[in-house]
Amino acid sequence: MEKTVEIRWHGRGGQGAKTAALLLADVAFQTGKYVQGFPEYGPERMGAPITAYNRISEKPIRVHSNIYEPDYVVVVDESLLDTIDVTKGLSRDGAIVVNTTSPKEEILKKLHHYEGKIYVIDARKVSMETIGQYFPNTPMLAAIVKVGGLMEEHEFLREMEASFKHKFARKPEVIEGNMNALKLAMKEVH
Repeated sequence: MEKTVEIRWHGRGGQGAKTAALLLADVAFQTGKYVQGFPEYGPERMGAPITAYNRISEKPIRVHSNIYEPDYVVVVDESLLDTIDVTKGLSRDGAIVVNTTSPKEEILKKLHHYEGKIYVIDARKVSMETIGQYFPNTPMLAAIVKVGGLMEEHEFLREMEASFKHKFARKPEVIEGNMNALKLAMKEVH
């Protein structure tokens, strides 16, 4: 990674987009990268649209603003495609990753003629199969790491496991399911 990679997340309050952006920043930092991870929202409530951001670089990051021209966009909730131009400013050389059960052709119709790469993943299916509940942020986190080539897979999984062990110290039984969700998502994103 020679330049700073910028990622914009679109989700709804309660889906974990903010948490995923912060986890990505933490994990990338643990692998020796310079990072930023931050949300943008006001007094929103559960279900309201939120945006979160990541910057990841091999060099110190001097910019401290929202991201207006991301390299990648992650859409945690497909319904946002109907109300928000998620491709605004998105680089044609980058990609968008959408949580959906729809084929790429259907998603493309909602992307304002975006000409870059489109990746899809059924985060609900991955989450239900591995965790037993619908938590889309874990599969979407793994999907963007895979699509963006943000770090080596083994590094990502190692650092995520360490993070989960810390985060779920009082609920260690959920670690295995979350790890399986990450691994399955990396295979399922296409």
